[in-house]
Amino acid sequence: MKLWYELEIHCPVGMKSKVKIFSSFICIAMLLFTGNTFCFEFIRDKSSWNMWSKIIAVSVCMASTGCGLIAYDIYRKRTSDRHSWKGLFDQYIGITGVRFLGKIFRHKLDKAVKDCQRTQEDFLIAKIRECENTAYGNDHGFSEIKSVDDFRRTHPITRYQYFESYISRVASGEECVMTPECPIVLGVTSGTSGKSSMIPMTKKQSTFFFTNGIAVLFDAMVYAYPAVEQLQKTLKLFYTPRWHMSDAGIPIGPNSSSPTNSKHLLNLYSTPRPGFDIMTEPEALYVHLLFGLADKHLGIIEANFASLIYAAMVSLRSNWQQLCDDIEHGLVDPQLNINDNTRSGLNDLLRKDPRRAKYLREQFDRGFEGIVQRVWPECNLIFCVDTGSFEHYGNILKSFYCKGTPIYSPIYAATEGLIGINLWPLAERRHYLLHPKSMFFELIPIEDTSKDQPDTLLMHQVEVGKTYELLMTNQSGLYRYRFGDVVNVTGFYYECPIVEFMYRQGQFLNVRGEKISEKTFYTALKYVSAQWTEITVNDYTCVESVTLDDVTENKTSLPHYIVFMEVEEGSLSDKHAQMIDDELRKSYVYESFRKKGSIGPIKIVQVTKGAFQDMRQFMLSNTQATSNQFKVPRVLRKAEAAKFMLEHSLK
Repeated sequence: MKLWYELEIHCPVGMKSKVKIFSSFICIAMLLFTGNTFCFEFIRDKSSWNMWSKIIAVSVCMASTGCGLIAYDIYRKRTSDRHSWKGLFDQYIGITGVRFLGKIFRHKLDKAVKDCQRTQEDFLIAKIRECENTAYGNDHGFSEIKSVDDFRRTHPITRYQYFESYISRVASGEECVMTPECPIVLGVTSGTSGKSSMIPMTKKQSTFFFTNGIAVLFDAMVYAYPAVEQLQKTLKLFYTPRWHMSDAGIPIGPNSSSPTNSKHLLNLYSTPRPGFDIMTEPEALYVHLLFGLADKHLGIIEANFASLIYAAMVSLRSNWQQLCDDIEHGLVDPQLNINDNTRSGLNDLLRKDPRRAKYLREQFDRGFEGIVQRVWPECNLIFCVDTGSFEHYGNILKSFYCKGTPIYSPIYAATEGLIGINLWPLAERRHYLLHPKSMFFELIPIEDTSKDQPDTLLMHQVEVGKTYELLMTNQSGLYRYRFGDVVNVTGFYYECPIVEFMYRQGQFLNVRGEKISEKTFYTALKYVSAQWTEITVNDYTCVESVTLDDVTENKTSLPHYIVFMEVEEGSLSDKHAQMIDDELRKSYVYESFRKKGSIGPIKIVQVTKGAFQDMRQFMLSNTQATSNQFKVPRVLRKAEAAKFMLEHSLK
């Protein structure tokens, strides 16, 4: 035993994890041999044999053999240098358990989608029966509702304001208002594209999200990318939110993934636990990057949204020299604004590694194209949502920073719950199966979305190629709820529609009733900017000129779109604005307004590098959004935010 101890102490850093496993494996093998030999001799000894002793002996044999197989399976997998034996075992059991759950619930899903209409009816009627004795159920005659048709005929289509008084009662502590089960959290929407809302979330809903969403997606991910089943650590970019409590003591904050609600998973991540105590995003991001870079065997980079990974790459470009110094000396930057206890805890866990620091400096000196694959050659996958307003960041990651590393956009979800899952990780276009057991869905044809109470279609009635606004009846007490998402139906999985997220209703450019969606504008920008060989667009947002009329002296009689744009290098001119305008004029509606002189030409305002990161901090401090859920609005609705960007212009 002393031999293995000495070998582990004196071996190179990169070998310690394997030696630790191997030494544990040898010890377990020795115990197995001794234990099994004893058991077999015990069974053969007729004088000591009886039924119970034989059962015990056979059980010991099976258990010890199982432990040996687990130890061997762990030994043959790729691991992180920074894993403890307990951490490896916990990760192995966790991965195995989630994969097992994923297979079970994927089988249930495949059964449900074969009769989507029946599955949806069962969900709705079960929900109505469950909540018919709640305050909301009594007010809306749930006891009289016996069918889907009854529900759609008697219950109006709603928006958030319809539920505000009920949610206030829930927050104050009144029971059985919207659901028989009290909520475990009041989830706050980001509010970056409008006013924040407060949505109840129940334990049942949270459990469903994990078993029918995360576990099923993990199984699909392992099937597509088998290497992710290794025992490497993940660089998880998320931040600890500041929670507050309702009058009844219900936590109020984001219900998206955060260190607070993922405590049982923190040992899977490259950032040590003291790093998750840092409450300010720039300092927390620095520590995420520091410990991620220190682990050359990193397996996955994960964040809720592609924008968070993009922000990490931007920070890496700015701070790589100091990060390398920290790794070389095994000490966190003394100028980093963190408390002494956190610093001490991090320094205890950061190993001095001059060899790793030297290798990193060599890679950064070569530039940042494909930097993820060069810094972490064993990284198997980037795991983040890169659709909708995050598509731009996803494209930058794929074409530059993460070039050569696959990206999987797994889930379509909101504060209101699980909406869809991407069962096709290898597909280039991001498609999501509307989960028929998560919510009761109705869809409004796009041409009818301006109506207050439009007719709706059910999931089995929609058509491929058509665009719809989604309505949901969810598990936490929202009924026929318009939350603003617009999707395009791209196909069917058995009887269940597959959709592509298009845009949110509030993110229109609309100065004369033309309603140019963020998807339409981004498609034009992407096409045009591909022709700008000398310019790379880092980020952008738009504002209608009338929004700025109250905060600037330069009022114009002809309304138009203003595009705030940050580029990597070079200068933008009227020529670039004209190219965007010309491409957008291929839209019949926009062209008609431009042709008759009702809308003026697009203008570009180039902003300083880092302006969008500054706007992020500005909006985080002026909305209820947290770092984990922040989305850069592609259309600015608040004059203060537009004025902030104007103050960061180059001209």
